[in-house]
Amino acid sequence: MLDFLTLPERSAKPRSRGLTHVLDKGLGPTQITDLMAVAAPYIDIVKLGWGTSYITANLAEKVELYQSNGIPVCFGGTLLEVVVRQNKMDEYVHRLRELGISHIEVSDGTIAMAEDDKLALLRRLARDFTVLSEVGSKDDGVVIAPYKWVELIKRELDAGAWKVITEGRESGTVGVYQSSGQVKEGLIDEIVSAISADNLLFEAPIKSQQAWFVKKFGSNVNLGNIPPDEVISCETLRLGIRSDTLLTFH
Repeated sequence: MLDFLTLPERSAKPRSRGLTHVLDKGLGPTQITDLMAVAAPYIDIVKLGWGTSYITANLAEKVELYQSNGIPVCFGGTLLEVVVRQNKMDEYVHRLRELGISHIEVSDGTIAMAEDDKLALLRRLARDFTVLSEVGSKDDGVVIAPYKWVELIKRELDAGAWKVITEGRESGTVGVYQSSGQVKEGLIDEIVSAISADNLLFEAPIKSQQAWFVKKFGSNVNLGNIPPDEVISCETLRLGIRSDTLLTFH
């Protein structure tokens, strides 16, 4: 391993800041083993995207592979939204406990959930899980005013969320992004003027978005929905050993 350069200091695992949250859309055990061999030190949490966990035949094996490398797993917030629609929360929680899962995502990006109901659910789940809540809509036609983003995030943190995810989807074209994928810079500025970036997890599936957040907040910004094959690439952005951020740090 090369070790002669002076690089930005990265937080140590287990991290509470500088998180790299990875989106698994259906990796198999062999792919996970290969991913762990090269990138496990740089992955802090893996999300089995939307409802993929529900139809994954080797789910327990996948979860164990990640957990054996010290990486917690959570299921996608969309699956929880279906659980809410069908009133199956007790069954869902029971299954998570059987799998030894410690993290849970709570979102309402697709379904309509009253704010008080979401906060009550956060408080309930925070008693037994590390909760990542998500703010923002998956519908690009829904516009949330910046002050409302701030209010929602504050209330969800107060209700027990460990981190609040800013919606961006796998596509990186909704929520805190324009349809082109460009960051809504004014929205981000307004949010972080009231809330520490350490309490936020910015979904940033596209390299240009990752680079923007690293330049804005430094190496230890929390980034989410990172594709598995871009974990190493994302880490090089954090360390300034990719051209996009080289002049930021060196």
